[in-house]
Amino acid sequence: MILVDTSVWIDVLRDASGRHGRTLTEILGDHEASFCRFTQLELLQGCRDEKEWNLLSSYLDSQDYVETTPTTWKGAARIFFDLRRVGLTVRSPIDCCIAQLVIESDSMLLHRDRDFTTIATLRPLRQLRVDWK
Repeated sequence: MILVDTSVWIDVLRDASGRHGRTLTEILGDHEASFCRFTQLELLQGCRDEKEWNLLSSYLDSQDYVETTPTTWKGAARIFFDLRRVGLTVRSPIDCCIAQLVIESDSMLLHRDRDFTTIATLRPLRQLRVDWK
């Protein structure tokens, strides 16, 4: 399973040419794409109008989600804490939550966000950064 981060979905959704969507499909191959509730939150909060909200909300309601567990929150806080202790900073604690979900579910994270690269310096985060061609 591959959890696709908001940073990738935004590029795919904004790309009118469809090039990014085709690249995403190629990267996923036979793997299942999944979402987390943080991605749902971030995508919906960026909607421009009611029509876009309704369309995106309906699509997201039909997707598979990696859900948090009671240990997710503490694990995410520990990631943030451990990074700070060695002088590294991530811009969003949400990225720590997403990283923890990926680790707990033994998934792969597909992203375009430097915070995950930073997190991977201290955690066994299976991740692939997308660089659009």
